[in-house]
Amino acid sequence: MSIPGARRGLMLVLSSPSGAGKTTMSKRLLANDPQISLSVSATTRKARPGEIDGQDYHFVSNDQFDGLVATGQLLEWAHVFGNRYGTPRGPVETALTEGRDILFDIDWQGTQQLRQSQAGGDLVSIFLLPPSLEELEQRLKSRAADSDEVITQRMSRAADEISHWAEYDYILVNDDPGQCLHEIRSILTTERLRRERQRGLAGFVRDLLAGE
Repeated sequence: MSIPGARRGLMLVLSSPSGAGKTTMSKRLLANDPQISLSVSATTRKARPGEIDGQDYHFVSNDQFDGLVATGQLLEWAHVFGNRYGTPRGPVETALTEGRDILFDIDWQGTQQLRQSQAGGDLVSIFLLPPSLEELEQRLKSRAADSDEVITQRMSRAADEISHWAEYDYILVNDDPGQCLHEIRSILTTERLRRERQRGLAGFVRDLLAGE
């Protein structure tokens, strides 16, 4: 009897307003789950100190980015705070075929584009909400990474991002980071077991019923 083969990989999207815990959850998930890796985006912004081209981002010029868009080499792309970010199609499709999962740290615009693309059936989307807007603003201030002006911009953008919550498959309130990570991992485990991702399952059941 033939046992079902390796499953098809999935695309896990984590979205949230800045400061709601998306980056922290992504890092913890990647550190504890060898079956999933982070999608490396292409971006037109300049590399920051310590960032490595091809590992943190694919740093490209505006003309190069235009070429990627024109030739359909990006699954999704968006403008974010004056720069453009996009997901290269090739590496993602290869990973899915090989049964590896890809984690996406993108916003609602990118998530919409992924859902509308040919990869839509591979998508699992999670949106993280803060316990309150007051708590979100406090988290942004406590990071001491942005000016008051940038924090104001991020809070304004947060309201727009949160308004798209109903477009996601799962909604989690990140008031307890440990519990939030547990819920994300539970979602991932469930989605990996979905029938449509199990290769060779139909043949296995056929052989099982035939007594082979």
